[in-house]
Amino acid sequence: MLRDLLSAAGGFEFIAAAEADPQLIESVHDPGYVKAFLDGTLEAAAMRRLGFPWSAGLVHRTLASVGGTLAATQEALDSGWGGALAGGTHHAFPGYGSGFCVFNDFAVAIGWLRRRGLLNRAAIIDLDVHQGDGTAAFFEQDPDVLTLSLHGANNFPFRKQRSTMDVAFEDGTGDDEWLAGLAAVLPSVAEFRPEIIFYQSGVDGLREDKLGRLALTLGGLQQRDQLVFKTIQDIGVPVVITLGGGYSEPIECTVAAHAQTFRLATQCLAAR
Repeated sequence: MLRDLLSAAGGFEFIAAAEADPQLIESVHDPGYVKAFLDGTLEAAAMRRLGFPWSAGLVHRTLASVGGTLAATQEALDSGWGGALAGGTHHAFPGYGSGFCVFNDFAVAIGWLRRRGLLNRAAIIDLDVHQGDGTAAFFEQDPDVLTLSLHGANNFPFRKQRSTMDVAFEDGTGDDEWLAGLAAVLPSVAEFRPEIIFYQSGVDGLREDKLGRLALTLGGLQQRDQLVFKTIQDIGVPVVITLGGGYSEPIECTVAAHAQTFRLATQCLAAR
């Protein structure tokens, strides 16, 4: 639905994602975990933690999702920004997946850039309503990757990890309080002086979202994206936008919010 909506609006080029090389994924994830997932031999408990039933289609979709983030990363290097209509799989840890996230596309992309000698410092701005716990675990001991997560205090995951910066909100938080929290921490991202930014632009903070438990509006998310893109413009670095979560009823609310993010990106970042 999102692809169709953006396609009808015009101004976007859509490229089907190639599947990521499993060896590239194994360079950041536990190789035994990667192989077991690809082969369909993960234990039942590990699959329950993922939340998906295993299938060959899931394998292809997962590899293509990581591949989409890698392609968006290359596009960001080439033109200033790139986006993937998937990705943002921030609940995947080095040795296991969780919460519908099999492999952590941020970790794979950052490792890919580093091995090519193209990156020293990166920042991840994660505005999904659920804490980016896997991402935090990946980079907790890495001083050259800043992880920022704004999330619901009482929402999944119930055992939080430690990001570089965590901002937690109580159930029912609305636009004004949430936006004030974002505005307070974005200067720290600029001070970190990253060479690239990954933006997990989940829209599950919408008040219509059945899993979000916050009360953000479409207008509030518009202001959110404008704040983020203004910060990125000021820093002057490439940005990779990944989809993240969204579970609104009706689902059209989620689609409209995701589409708004990508339309704003074309307006705010195209001139870079």
